[in-house]
Amino acid sequence: MNSLIFSDNQGFISRGVSQMKRRVSRMIITKGKFCEPLRTSARKKWLTFLFLVLNSVLYSQSQSPDSWPSFRGDPGLTGNSSARITPPFKLLWTFKTGDAIKSSPVIVNGTIYIGSNDGFLYAITSSGKVKWKFNAKNAVEAAPLFIDNTVIFGSLEGVLYAVDAEKGILKWSYKTEGQISGSSNWIFGPDHKQKRIITGSYDYFLHCVDASTGKPIWKFETSNFINGSPAMTGNIAVFGGCDGILHLVNTDNGNEIDTIDAGTYIPASVAILNDKAFFGNYDGDFYCADLKLKKTLWKTGGGGPFLSSPAVFGGRVITGSQNNFLYCFNTHNGELIWKYRAAGKVDASPVICGNLVIFASGDGRLHILESETGKEKWNYEIGCRITSTPAVTSKLVVIGGEDGRVYAFGK
Repeated sequence: MNSLIFSDNQGFISRGVSQMKRRVSRMIITKGKFCEPLRTSARKKWLTFLFLVLNSVLYSQSQSPDSWPSFRGDPGLTGNSSARITPPFKLLWTFKTGDAIKSSPVIVNGTIYIGSNDGFLYAITSSGKVKWKFNAKNAVEAAPLFIDNTVIFGSLEGVLYAVDAEKGILKWSYKTEGQISGSSNWIFGPDHKQKRIITGSYDYFLHCVDASTGKPIWKFETSNFINGSPAMTGNIAVFGGCDGILHLVNTDNGNEIDTIDAGTYIPASVAILNDKAFFGNYDGDFYCADLKLKKTLWKTGGGGPFLSSPAVFGGRVITGSQNNFLYCFNTHNGELIWKYRAAGKVDASPVICGNLVIFASGDGRLHILESETGKEKWNYEIGCRITSTPAVTSKLVVIGGEDGRVYAFGK
């Protein structure tokens, strides 16, 4: 099935979808006999089910070991890389921008894309040379999103840009009424062909635009700023913000499905795995919510503010806190498995790579720990405050520093 629908890290071949349509539309063979053709309503249900399966497979496969196409690696924002890394690493090169870097990098086809507070979005080769830079005219703190040879990102001026990934030429722009601090995400429309971009803004709205044209499709209003990136599952966008509410929004029409109260505001993004949403709030509580049951399964307290977006894989959810700790919780019951104390705040989001987890801390260090035990395997002192999340591939680990430099590590 994977060979039918994937041609590269973000594309898929429609032949697989067409074949499934034809098969569902034909008669079904059961025990050597033909059943009656499916009725129209049943056929629609089957098609919807199969498209959801295709979406699920596409999302789970959208990141290969040699690419990191979005802020958390996949539309569910799991922070899980399929690359397998083996420390120790060496610093291969640095690249200097004109101001602090709070944006997180993405890597596709050997090119690194990252924003800077100098107002530019940079495309950098794997050897550390500038390929092009695009003038966004204001700070770019949000991580870019790579989709269909297009780099999509927002600025603190509230403009969403779509730029050709090879040439750095503007394809379209879309204006919101507040700054964009979080990364965009994407999802298919109800026709299962049109791709849509979903972005939160400080204008209180979650915006949905056409990925090809930037034309608005719908927008959903909350009661406060939206900081993080929306996570996708099926046709649902899941996100929080300064209103302290976890919102579930139907991406087909922009209607709210349900809400879950988080007590106080949610500064970071949500991670979704197996219909469970994992997120922290500013009061130091960390939650697991069941998206089907629309209720909180468990929560832990006593941590510092969670500005880090969690990573989840293999029964563990790992997240950083402003109390200098990186926490690892059991996804089933919220029990603490381990915690690691850094020398500074852990506002940057961790990335899980098999049996390792990599993250940066505010004291200027890049750390690699064993994901099962929390034991440190390697660290490197960059020497400046880091809030950027690393992009991890089989060849490179790339991160930005608030000294304005991009750092690339490898063998």
